[in-house]
Amino acid sequence: MQGDRIILHCDCNSFFASVETLLNPSLAHIPMAVAGDPENRHGIILAKNEHAKKFGVQTAETIWQAKQKCPQLVCVPPHHGIYSEISERVNAIYLDYTDLVDPFGIDESFLDVTASIHLFGRTPAELADTIRARVRREIGITVSVGVSFCRVLAKLGSDYKKPDATTVIDRTNFRTVAYPMPVSALLFVGKRTAEILRSMGILTIGDLAAADRLRLSQRLGEQGDTLWRYANGQDTEPVRSYFDRPAPKSVGNGMTFRRDIAGESEIRAGVMALADSVAARLRAENRKSTVVQVQIKDPSFHTVQRQCTLKRATWLQQELTAHAMDLIRASVGFGSAIRSLTLTASGLVAPTEAEEQLDIFTPVQTGESQQETVESTMAQIRARFGHGSIRFGCYDNADIGTKHKE
Repeated sequence: MQGDRIILHCDCNSFFASVETLLNPSLAHIPMAVAGDPENRHGIILAKNEHAKKFGVQTAETIWQAKQKCPQLVCVPPHHGIYSEISERVNAIYLDYTDLVDPFGIDESFLDVTASIHLFGRTPAELADTIRARVRREIGITVSVGVSFCRVLAKLGSDYKKPDATTVIDRTNFRTVAYPMPVSALLFVGKRTAEILRSMGILTIGDLAAADRLRLSQRLGEQGDTLWRYANGQDTEPVRSYFDRPAPKSVGNGMTFRRDIAGESEIRAGVMALADSVAARLRAENRKSTVVQVQIKDPSFHTVQRQCTLKRATWLQQELTAHAMDLIRASVGFGSAIRSLTLTASGLVAPTEAEEQLDIFTPVQTGESQQETVESTMAQIRARFGHGSIRFGCYDNADIGTKHKE
C-alpha cells in the first residue's frame, strides 16, 4: 500500500448480541437474538449471534418467523443505553491510534492511520490485529477489520471474513476479492438500486466496474457515477476527525406502547418518557431546541404530525413535555386512542447561541432556573452511574410500556 492512504473499517461483530452476552455470559453458547417485546408490539429481530445465524435467523424478521427456523432461540430485550456506552469505549481505543475516527453507526467506524502508523512500528494488517486484540481483551467483544486504500473497499474487507478477522484489500488484489461479490455488497447500494442495476444486467461489483459510466449516470443520476467510481476503487472520501463531527440537526425518540393509550394521564406518561430521552440526548450533544414536533399514530395507523416554534430554546424535559402535550391537545386531543408517539427536537442551537436570543424583556424565571438545576444534576449522576441510575418516577407505567428497564 506504498503511497496510498491506509484506511481501516472496524465493525463490531453481532454488536447488540455481543453486548448482551457480556451482561449475561450464559447466552454465549446458545442461539440468541436481541428482539423487541411482542407484548409491546415490537416483535422484530434486532440482532442475532453466530449460533442463531447458522439457523438462518435474520435481522428485521418477526420473532415468530425466527422461531420457526430455530425453536430453541432465546430472545432478550435491547439495552440501548449500554450499547451506546460500549460504543464510546470501543471508539476510545481507536482514538489511541489516530484522531481520524469516523463512526459509521453505533457499531462501525472508519479509521485513517496514514499519518500515524509509523508511530507503532507495525504493518497495516498488524495494526488491525493489535486493535482487534485490544477490543477483545479490554471490552470483551470481537471486531472484524478491513484494511484498504479507500473507505469503500475497507468496508468490503470487514464484511469479507467474520467474526474477529482482518482482511487486507489493496491495489494488487481488490479486483480478485471484490469483483465476484454481489453488487448489493457495495456501500450505498440498497434494495431499490440493486434492482435497477439487475435490470441493466449488472449483478456483481465486477459487472458494475465494467459497465458504461455514461449509461449508469443516465439511469441513476449522480449516484450512478459514484457507484462506478466505487467499483473501480476510486473512492477519495476523507475520514473525518472524531472531534470534528457535524452537530445533529434534530434529536428524536419514538415509542409504540404496549397497548393503545388514551386520557391525559397516560398520554403524559408516554410524552414524559420520550421527553426524558430527548432531553438527555440534547445535553449530550450540547444543543438546545427551538422547535418541538410530535408525530401521533392511531390504532388504524393514521398519522398526524404537528410542530411549534419556541420563544426560548430549551433542553429541559419539563418544557419539552409541556410543548408536546399542547400540540397533542390541539391536534387529536386526549380522548383519542394513540398507538405510538414520536417526539423530535429540532432547530438545534448551541447553549451560547440560545442565551444570545434573550433580552431584558424575557428574563429567566425562578421556576425554570430551579428545573435547570434539577435536570443538570440528574445528567451528572447519569453520566457517572448510567442512565437508569436516576429518573422521573412519574412516568413509570409498566402497563403501557414506559417503565424503565435496567
